[in-house]
Amino acid sequence: MSRSLLRERFDLAVVGAGIVGLATALAAAKRGLRVIVIDRDAQADGASVRNFGFVTVTGQERLSMWQRARRSREVWCEVASAANIPIIHTGLWMTARRAESVEVLEAFMATEMSVDCRLLNPAEARRRCPQLVAPDLLAVLESAVEVRVESRDAIPRLAAWLASTFGVTFMRGTSVSSIELPNVYTSRGRIDATRVVVCPGDDFTSLYAERIAMYGLRRCKLQMLRLADPGFRLPAALMSDLGLTRYRGYADLAAAGALRARLASEQAHQLEHGIHLIVVQSADGTLVVGDSHHYAPTPDSFSLQKVDALILEEFRLALGIEPPPVMERWIGTYASASDRQLLIDAPELHARLAIVTCGAGASTGFAIGEELISSLLDTGAST
Repeated sequence: MSRSLLRERFDLAVVGAGIVGLATALAAAKRGLRVIVIDRDAQADGASVRNFGFVTVTGQERLSMWQRARRSREVWCEVASAANIPIIHTGLWMTARRAESVEVLEAFMATEMSVDCRLLNPAEARRRCPQLVAPDLLAVLESAVEVRVESRDAIPRLAAWLASTFGVTFMRGTSVSSIELPNVYTSRGRIDATRVVVCPGDDFTSLYAERIAMYGLRRCKLQMLRLADPGFRLPAALMSDLGLTRYRGYADLAAAGALRARLASEQAHQLEHGIHLIVVQSADGTLVVGDSHHYAPTPDSFSLQKVDALILEEFRLALGIEPPPVMERWIGTYASASDRQLLIDAPELHARLAIVTCGAGASTGFAIGEELISSLLDTGAST
């Protein structure tokens, strides 16, 4: 970093170059602000790249989170075109193998969240995807809204586009030790910034630790796999019955109670390990499959073979085929809270702290970034 950069004054410093940080930088740059993004890593390595790259709208918590996902999906489509980020595939198929699951889907279709969705019967679904041969398939909720990017490529391309198109400055490999606006103290010198947004992901102790501690956050560890190309193309991302009790847009419906009870009887081990099924397909045909959820202040770094086996068992049940060979395994972590999907705090008048606490950063981040910048520029007041 040059000494001249240390002498510059920025309108906004964003701490954290994950999807929420990049989304905030975009929203600020669109408003004409001079922005610097500071990140401790040399490249994206956290939750923003260890995921499905799946922008999930259908099933997000009703009202604000669903609305944020709708808006974020719009921005993703705009950004993908401008930043040369391929949309790998679109849409969602939520499969149902139980009568109770169908009741949840029917209840969902009666809400405002069912826009751009329809229910398929098994024959319709199999005409579209003959490989979906699960004998107990009863229905499929088809959504046309979702989009999927390859996170490992999309996040670096988004950052490069922000730098080249909007002049956003990136300071990589740099930690921030303290903030006393207009001073942002880093491991490479002091940065002068009028405003700051801190997007720490699941780092609860580096900045504003006392504020974060008030919210009782935990970390969630998840296991994911990449499977070999099955030799066919899925019509969309695919989920199964287990997702209907995890995603709040379905799970909060009254009809979900009966399904929850049946799953507790029939798939107790999957519920114990927080497993639900998401299957997305990459451009090379391989499948990204997951995932599980284990919560702790500091989760261990080890994956369990039995958890992978349970994920693959749900794949087998949902599609009716044997899973292709496993090519890759990894672990991700993200911030989690029992009482909220999103934490936005104002530790100072011109500072914001933002943590997505439900694993939906890719799905809601662009809308959150816009809200953060609006809060700083349009009101200047605490949120």
